[in-house]
Amino acid sequence: MENKPIVTCAGDQGLFTSLYTSLAQQLPREPMEWRRTYGRAPKMIHLEANFVQFKEELLPKEGNKALLTFPFLHIYWTDCCDTEAYKSTVKEDMMRWQNSLRTHGSADWVIIVVETNDTKKKNKTNILPRSSIVDKIRSDFCNKQNDRCVVLSDPLKDSSRSQESWNSLLLKLRTLLLMSFTKNLGRFEDDMRTLREKRTQPGWSFCEYFMVQEELAFVFEMLQQFEDALVQYDELDALFTQYVLNFGAGDTANWLGSFCAPVRSWSGLLLRRPIDMEKRDGIQRGEASLLDLRSYLFSRQCTLLIFLQRPWEVTQRALELLHNCVQELRLLEVSVLEGALDCWVFLSCLEVLHRIEGCCDQAQLAANCSHTVGLWAYATDKLKSLGELCGLVSEKGPTSEDLNRTVDLLAGLGDERPETGESCWLVLRTPALSINDFKKELSHAAMEMYRAIGRLRSARLVGKSLAEFYMRKGDRERAETFLQEALKSYVSEGWSLPVTHTRKQIAECQKLLGRTEDYLQTSALLAGDVNLTTEERKHFCQEILTFAGKSGDHSNKVTLSMGVFAQLTRLQFHPATASVHSGAILQVELTLRCLMPVSVHIQQVAASIHFDVDHGGTHGRSKGAQRQTNPGTVEFIQGNSSAGPPSSSAAGPSLELDEIQDRSPSDNSLNSTGVVCKNTHLIMRRHDSNSPPDTPNCVSPPTVAMKEGAQMLKVQDVKLEPGNNSIIFTAPSGQPGTYTLRQLCATVGQVQFVLPHIYPSVQYEVYSQEPQLTVEPLSEPLLAGLPQMVKFTLLTGHYAVKKGDALQLSNTDTMPILPSTSCTARTSNPAAGCVLSIQSSDKVTSISLPPTPPYHTLEFQLEVLCIIPSGEVTLLFDNEIIFKQKTDLMVKSLCVCPQMSIDCPWSIYSTLLALTFYIPFKTKHSLLSAGNRKYIQVCVQNVSDVNFTLAEVKLTEKQHASLELQSLNTKEQQLLCSKHSVFCLWEVRWKDDLPSCLQCVFSANFSPLNQDVSAFKPFHYQFQLERVTTLYSVRAEILPPAGEQHCRSGFLCGLEVCITRLTEPAEGEMAEESKTDTDGLKTTKLMYEVADSSSNWAVCGKSSGMVSMPMTANATHKVQIEVMPLFAGHLPFPKIKVLKYLPHTAAVAIQPDPDSCVENDSLSLLDKTLDDQGDTASIRSRGSVHSVGSGDQQQKGVAMPRLEPFSPGQVFNHSHARQVLVLPATDDHIMEVNAT
Repeated sequence: MENKPIVTCAGDQGLFTSLYTSLAQQLPREPMEWRRTYGRAPKMIHLEANFVQFKEELLPKEGNKALLTFPFLHIYWTDCCDTEAYKSTVKEDMMRWQNSLRTHGSADWVIIVVETNDTKKKNKTNILPRSSIVDKIRSDFCNKQNDRCVVLSDPLKDSSRSQESWNSLLLKLRTLLLMSFTKNLGRFEDDMRTLREKRTQPGWSFCEYFMVQEELAFVFEMLQQFEDALVQYDELDALFTQYVLNFGAGDTANWLGSFCAPVRSWSGLLLRRPIDMEKRDGIQRGEASLLDLRSYLFSRQCTLLIFLQRPWEVTQRALELLHNCVQELRLLEVSVLEGALDCWVFLSCLEVLHRIEGCCDQAQLAANCSHTVGLWAYATDKLKSLGELCGLVSEKGPTSEDLNRTVDLLAGLGDERPETGESCWLVLRTPALSINDFKKELSHAAMEMYRAIGRLRSARLVGKSLAEFYMRKGDRERAETFLQEALKSYVSEGWSLPVTHTRKQIAECQKLLGRTEDYLQTSALLAGDVNLTTEERKHFCQEILTFAGKSGDHSNKVTLSMGVFAQLTRLQFHPATASVHSGAILQVELTLRCLMPVSVHIQQVAASIHFDVDHGGTHGRSKGAQRQTNPGTVEFIQGNSSAGPPSSSAAGPSLELDEIQDRSPSDNSLNSTGVVCKNTHLIMRRHDSNSPPDTPNCVSPPTVAMKEGAQMLKVQDVKLEPGNNSIIFTAPSGQPGTYTLRQLCATVGQVQFVLPHIYPSVQYEVYSQEPQLTVEPLSEPLLAGLPQMVKFTLLTGHYAVKKGDALQLSNTDTMPILPSTSCTARTSNPAAGCVLSIQSSDKVTSISLPPTPPYHTLEFQLEVLCIIPSGEVTLLFDNEIIFKQKTDLMVKSLCVCPQMSIDCPWSIYSTLLALTFYIPFKTKHSLLSAGNRKYIQVCVQNVSDVNFTLAEVKLTEKQHASLELQSLNTKEQQLLCSKHSVFCLWEVRWKDDLPSCLQCVFSANFSPLNQDVSAFKPFHYQFQLERVTTLYSVRAEILPPAGEQHCRSGFLCGLEVCITRLTEPAEGEMAEESKTDTDGLKTTKLMYEVADSSSNWAVCGKSSGMVSMPMTANATHKVQIEVMPLFAGHLPFPKIKVLKYLPHTAAVAIQPDPDSCVENDSLSLLDKTLDDQGDTASIRSRGSVHSVGSGDQQQKGVAMPRLEPFSPGQVFNHSHARQVLVLPATDDHIMEVNAT
């Protein structure tokens, strides 16, 4: 469309003609920003103009809404420089021009005054300055609009002044044009909007409104604003569509009656012309049909989209238009000749395709075939409908009725259009052979495009239509190929009825082509298809049985898929563990759901087995729990497809994973484990890029031969009824290993139905287990010193216990086996037990075993006794006594772990047996002193959960016969409850001298509570007491302050400590501790310490010191210490501790404990004299030996003095439990009484 905005030119036409070329070329060069109303985005546009001579007829008349013929700007041209000429002619002409514009309401004008040098030369004497003429014009015509008068200087010269003048003029013209556009388009849009708002009033016409809005679209197109122009047509399209939808809903409009008229022409779209004036005139007159309106509207949209370089949107809109028009004709109930819509759609598709081909090259068409393939397919469908309607594809040719219908359709096509192509226009006039070829070409073109863009489903649907075409032509082989492709889409998407229909067509083709195996496979699918009637299913089933009943060569057997005949739904093992020992009976029960409509006799049902030697199972496992657990029942999940057996997922077969283990051949230990895929050949196979993976329901599955082997499950003569059937096999279990069921085959005469792979994986295990002997206590825990029952369990495994086989148990002194005459062995089969023969000697106990078959359990019980070792704890470690912490008791108890070896008849190696016995008692002793009197206390603690009775409690001394231990225990028998203790006490009496070392043995008899006397067992505890003689006695007295009868809190009191030597020194003591002074008297040094841990006393002055004690009997040393009571009451005496001070030359009797060292500040204590030690801090003793000195000196080997505590009983403190009365500081007593 070459319309341009109209600009009128008045005045000097010769002057304008000389400047026209330059003006027309330079005006559109520079873009201008067009700011529109209503907040619409500004745009940059290039302005062009159609300059025409001014005529009053061009001025718009009132009521004329045409914008294409509207003059947007009026220009008056003059080059007058003579005042007289201006006044006589130019001014009057300008006035007439302005009066005409004012009469028609045109306010968009401009006066251009052209100045040249030639004009100046001709009128040198009579002219006024140019500015005077311009000023005169402005004062006469542009009083309020001085910018409406523009001067153009020397327009034909090439100078900077001329170029500047041109630029100013062009800018002014562009500005005035834009202002005119904005004003007039805004006014037009307001009028159009007003007209649209009146659409609900009677008499409103869509065609009239259509012409108005199209006028606006023309203006936008004229301004090259194609997007805005397209919006106008889209609004008209949407408005008309809404009226049609409202009509279908019952809301009618009067103007729609013209569009409900019967369709007389169906010549299709016309896109080659920018404007179809014939159809536009019909719309303007209100005589256009629905197809005419839609065709014209789409042609305008197509033109604008081509201008916008969006040709592929044309194809998308075209496809929507064709489908929508068919629906709109039905909604408006428009009468259309049968087949007319097919002709209109067919020709429209071809017209759009040819229009796209005309504006795009072949490379663009090939790259964007996804946009055009829909039109190709739609055209193919409509051509097929036309051929069937007119009888052009019939093998017998068209009938007279078909010919009449064809003539009627040709009448509505109108004249031929050579630009559309002869093959498109003459298709309905060709014979059947030509239309078939044309349809085939269209179908193949559509299929290739669909495949190129990856739309396989659409390509296969077109192929399905093409297959029916080939079937009518008798080309069954090509038809089957397309049907198989279509079947893949139907099955993958779950369309059961199309699947059934397509399979029937495939079966017909295969039967006529003589493809027996494929035909039987398809027949089996159809026989199990519930969408067919029972008679049809029986027919296809009989086809299979008829072929199976033929006698012939067995090598010509046909192999079909098991899934089309029967489905494996369940598999169950008996026993359910799916794990048996070698030689045992294992049954496998299969549940098959027969899909056939009638009962079928099966000659043989067989299952192939893959055998894998399991080295772990062959050479033995330590425990049965280590064997792989196989499910006893396997459910096979089936799909829900009603069109026969379910297909596998379109993504391919499922993964079949299995565990692999790498075990050491020496000790069967697990080195590594992993996962392996067992059907990699199915998962990793390459699929065709143009088709999804094959499934059993799409095409005939590949032939799978049944692998014959030694390991097979077979059942003969089975009758399968429709529905579920149970088949029981006896599985082989001779050789140990893992047996996996791989394939299933049902043989019906010459036909074999094979399930190529059983998934999920089903396997059972046959194991060969080594004999296992376990020994465990009958009750926990085992107690030492009491007879305990021990249970022997023998799992015979693959070994058969024969008569004469015996277990040889080595005897130990710490755990003898008690003889028994009623030891009974019990086996898992038979139930009755038998008496065991037990023979004992000094070293071996022999237990004869009864005959027991393999894989049985033999159990018997023996009574054993663990001897409690006697002695102190330090001695018990040599007899394998260990400490164990029992968390529930939170006490430390002793246990004994004796070991014995067992020789078994099935092994050349001995088995070591270790049982843990807990000693029920924890025993400890202590030496108590009361002056020179000595007492020995023994504490027996029951750490077990059993209550005991203690009897005949004794304490003896082994080395000194003159020593008497007088028992102070009054009861002969004592109850020792669980977690409780019993204390026993003896007084030591002697005649001459008390030995320094005592070897004592504590003995008692014990038995569980409420047992007979015969059940008592002895218990011994040996211990040694050293340095039991009392060497020193300590007496203390607290003296009140002077003048006081009692001590008072807060006052200093005197503490007098008296240390007395009771006995003469022994020989060892003389050599180790004594020192001879100047008087020849043997002395020893003692250190004393006064401390009060209860904070009742404050020691004032010295708290510790050393004394030199003569080593003679009754030698006494007194120490005075000042103390202060801190509280009133009966306060216990401060604690007084006496230690031995050993010089650096004395030998170390006991290794010092690292935790018992005195702090380093005690070194200064020894460096000072006794008189200077009054303020020394008390020495803290935490161990048996105290070294005085720094740790660094000890580590360097320097001998240092040390402190050593006396043994229990060597020092007796008479004031240990004494108390003294301390009075308060004052006798003031205050009582607070609150009265309310």
